[in-house]
Amino acid sequence: MAAQTVEPSRSVSESGGGAGYWTRLLPLLAVLACVTRIPSFTRPLWNPDEGYLAVQAGMLAHGGELYGTVVDRKPPLVPWLYQAAFALAGPESLTSVRILAVLAQLATALALASLARRRWGDTAGRTAGVLYLLISVGLNPEDAQAATFEVFILPCTAAAMWCADRRRWGAAGLAVGCAFLAKQTGGAVLLPVLWLCGARRDGPVRVGAGAAAPVLAAALVTDPAGFLFWTVTGSATYASLGGSVLHIAGRALGNAAILAVACAGFLPSLVRNRHAARAGTTDLWLWLAASAGAVAVGLHFFGHYYLQLLPPLALLATAALRALPRDRPAGPVLATACCCALFLTWGLLAPRAELEHARRLAAAAAHRTGPGERVLFWGMHPEAYWFAGRTPASRYLTAGLLTNYSGGRDGTRTGEPYAVEGGWRTFREELATHPPALIVDDSRGKPYAPDRLPSLRRLLAAGYEEAGTVDGAVMYERAGRRGRA
Repeated sequence: MAAQTVEPSRSVSESGGGAGYWTRLLPLLAVLACVTRIPSFTRPLWNPDEGYLAVQAGMLAHGGELYGTVVDRKPPLVPWLYQAAFALAGPESLTSVRILAVLAQLATALALASLARRRWGDTAGRTAGVLYLLISVGLNPEDAQAATFEVFILPCTAAAMWCADRRRWGAAGLAVGCAFLAKQTGGAVLLPVLWLCGARRDGPVRVGAGAAAPVLAAALVTDPAGFLFWTVTGSATYASLGGSVLHIAGRALGNAAILAVACAGFLPSLVRNRHAARAGTTDLWLWLAASAGAVAVGLHFFGHYYLQLLPPLALLATAALRALPRDRPAGPVLATACCCALFLTWGLLAPRAELEHARRLAAAAAHRTGPGERVLFWGMHPEAYWFAGRTPASRYLTAGLLTNYSGGRDGTRTGEPYAVEGGWRTFREELATHPPALIVDDSRGKPYAPDRLPSLRRLLAAGYEEAGTVDGAVMYERAGRRGRA
């Protein structure tokens, strides 16, 4: 079925005052992007994903090979961004990465503003850009404020729709490919892009070629077989249907409810004026549906997954607000701003229990080891390596890769048989070649505890001695080695 051609509604200022329009709007959106990201600068790290990326960047900077000695179930774009940021500003803090996140949010807002302005006029452009930034913080702060994968997906997906709206099919495909390289689910934007291609024979071909180019380049630059395994074929157990249905459903509904609060200012208008919002917006509804599918993939429903919903939501809300009387749209925007203020306050006051736990573990490990010694943190806090300034003893930075453990599961499919293919063999070889001076068991009763893992249990029994506890985590020192404590 052919897509409807969307003809932009040109205003007087669009035809003759484009430069002036953007000169006024750009500073407004830049200030708003900075304000909404203020909480992200108030703590050294927001979640383990940031810690994982920081450790990966350090390993890459010291000669590590992506999908070889540096691994994760993700494409390479965001680790490369972290590596570049650290090369420019140093690895001691994530400030440089946080600045990149601000720029990513600003770029997304500008693309959405341009899309809305082309379709519905100047006021709609301003509304879309502002609404997006206001709702961009509408999740748990550890999801909304962290500089992780989804934040860098968003400018790519917005750019893909911007290019497709202008029938620049090759560029749209290139942006789709970059979205995939930020995280696999970013490729969901391909659906609305292809819809906009409609019946044009060359459109899908050019989109496909554009999308394939950066993905193939990334595979060749890294390792084609490793790239394919870690980004596509090696995640079957992680994306399985096993786990606690109630736990998964509770997380899905809980994060949806939090996002609904952030959007409460305009959701009533979107529901009441849904018919107006449907006119000429099929591609936007497809974008929202494809993004919802991306949120559901793997059935984990972590809060940061929901960030992909925000760009199409902002545009659809803008379309719905156009149906209100001329002086009425300001009310929903103001209400959304008030909700934004609540989330910013939450971000500034959010508790830091797990962050402080990881820092105490890191301090204890740094005290007991020398800078050149390797450490193994057996748990789900890879940031401890970064805080401690110690080299990981293994390429597997969390217990999850070797046990399939995830917070969204009940532990029934957790253990050595569910590890990534060949993981335990590689793990044993790494620890035999470079035995860690210290192993910190941070399982704390979780299903990946050493007493449930024969290989790790044997390793500890054969060569390590218990050396104390920190916050419930047990430290094991290599036998015959005298600690620094």
